[in-house]
Amino acid sequence: MSTAVSKVCARLMNAVAILAVCGIVVSSVSLQHHYARSKTEYCDIGEAFNCDIVNRSEYSSILGIPVALIGMLGYGALAGLATVYRARHETAAMLFGGAVAGLAFALYLTYIEGFVLGVWCILCLSSLGLIATITILGGIVWRKRDVER
Repeated sequence: MSTAVSKVCARLMNAVAILAVCGIVVSSVSLQHHYARSKTEYCDIGEAFNCDIVNRSEYSSILGIPVALIGMLGYGALAGLATVYRARHETAAMLFGGAVAGLAFALYLTYIEGFVLGVWCILCLSSLGLIATITILGGIVWRKRDVER
């Protein structure tokens, strides 16, 4: 791989790692709201936006595991791929594949918010933006590394 492409990929991987850490933070706040008993005010913006309704709905857990915890683990895996394992040949494809899976899951949850629950969660939409950006950056890294080989 050329030095220029290598530098670009390293910068993109750094960006992915930073976004993944942001995803861990957003997911951890969602997890805290999942278990909280009191009402949160910063995310209760009229009838259209309410994180409490989303984070405490029947859709906020899968087989007893909070969706926010699944998000934390997923973002942690992406952060690990973008940092610790970034030099391995297969990492770019694994990162992109994991990000696509995370994006598909986030889109499913966004569908649930909008069309089943009828209310939006700012934290969830923030997570959707983060995973969408990670997916795009992961795809660019995968493509650049694949073309250079």
